[in-house]
Amino acid sequence: MRTDARQHHDPAVRGFASDNYAGAHPEVLAALALANGGHQIAYGEDDYTDHLQRVMHSHFGADAEAFPVFNGTGANVTALQALTDRWGAVVCAETAHINVDEGGAPERMAGLKLLTVATPDGKLTPELIDRQAWGWEDEHRAMPQVVSITQNTELGTVYTPDEIGAICEHAHERGMKVHLDGARISNAAASLNVPMRTFTNAVGVDVLSFGGTKNGMLFGEAIVVLDPDAGRQMKHIRKMSMQLASKMRFVSVQLEALLAKDLWLRNARHANAMAQRLAEGVRQVHGVEILHEVQANAVFARLPHDVSERLQKRYRFYFWDENAGDVRWMCSFDTTEDDVDGFLAALKEEMAR
Repeated sequence: MRTDARQHHDPAVRGFASDNYAGAHPEVLAALALANGGHQIAYGEDDYTDHLQRVMHSHFGADAEAFPVFNGTGANVTALQALTDRWGAVVCAETAHINVDEGGAPERMAGLKLLTVATPDGKLTPELIDRQAWGWEDEHRAMPQVVSITQNTELGTVYTPDEIGAICEHAHERGMKVHLDGARISNAAASLNVPMRTFTNAVGVDVLSFGGTKNGMLFGEAIVVLDPDAGRQMKHIRKMSMQLASKMRFVSVQLEALLAKDLWLRNARHANAMAQRLAEGVRQVHGVEILHEVQANAVFARLPHDVSERLQKRYRFYFWDENAGDVRWMCSFDTTEDDVDGFLAALKEEMAR
């Protein structure tokens, strides 16, 4: 088939800025081609979205119901709307994506209040939750109705199943629901070496935002309702939130490509392994400090500001806290050992200047 499109980038260039920078996995692209052609009913009544429900059941149990959406912010905003009343609030870590990186969308679009808590490692605990989980009958205060956690966290740390179980038990005792932002849930499962259900529905998580884009999909995520009572007209809220895809088969088939077998796990294990390789190399570089335990596919480090600026001209990555000199280096499913070794060599050269 003829195309007039041209390649405008060098596909051999990879950096450490974000796992969103990576392209789509070849198996995902093949699945998209498989789903193309002919007509399928729009808005989620297609065969691929129907089959996706059975795939999700294999991971999260027979009660799980998946609602494909366009992106992670849409998944979080839609899920949190379903779990809160107009006067409701969500307790989350200060570093949570819903607080820092979603442009105020949960508050602007969902009309809820975020009650944030400072954490040393990005992880909430029952004790930390109680700093904001109070005042339910106080009409002057937004009512805490949901605890939202991220797995793995924005600092690259991973909750254990017991830690999430304790959070769920604590929240439910107070009449609150638990939402899990799983933008990198596959990396967390790979790190823990357990099925995803072990730290979601098995320990009491009510609603999950399942992430696929960072793990090899072209676009799309899914809201997975784990507790049927927590859904609260999710399909209507999804439409109202502008997250209902007309050609939903092309989101659903990507999720199927990831989850039907083990692509999700292969991709995540590889990304995590590359982060470990990077961390091991960084530890050998005098003057560079690793800030958090490397448990998934992220390495957070502190180094001289001028070194980072020079290094950024050779490899893309972001400052996490520019004033402190903190940076974040992300590995992806397509990061290679040569990528890591080349970056480490460049880091050593710039540190030696």
